[in-house]
Amino acid sequence: MRVVVQRVTSARVEVAGEVVGAIGQGLLILAGFEDSDSDSDLGWMSSKVARLRIFPDAAGVMNRSVGETHGEILAISQFTLFASTRKGNRPSWNRAARPEIAQPLFQRFVDQLQDVLGQEVQSGVFGADMLVHLVNDGPVTISIDSRRPE
Repeated sequence: MRVVVQRVTSARVEVAGEVVGAIGQGLLILAGFEDSDSDSDLGWMSSKVARLRIFPDAAGVMNRSVGETHGEILAISQFTLFASTRKGNRPSWNRAARPEIAQPLFQRFVDQLQDVLGQEVQSGVFGADMLVHLVNDGPVTISIDSRRPE
């Protein structure tokens, strides 16, 4: 499982011209899955994201989590995080989970984030053509891979 976490002042996702998810200050999370991802990957990632200290404290040091700042989360499923450009210029997504595997993984990830944070997590529409709008704060953008826990 891979995620890209972006600290935002606001973010929203549109499908067919309709806003289906929107947040103020918080985190935009792009999440990609492999067929081999398991509940342990989801648990580790949801805990890591919820506790990631990338918001400033009173001294301006990144020392607070999204929960501590009462921030919001918008999660978007994004299979392209597993793009491989090893051969040529046209990306291959062979490592990305098939939709019938990825969709329940994504939903369980969102559910686990909600459980860990104790609040609703906004999301896009799985498999839809989405427009994601965001104002990256900082900018702060972090990539995390459950296969390389750091």
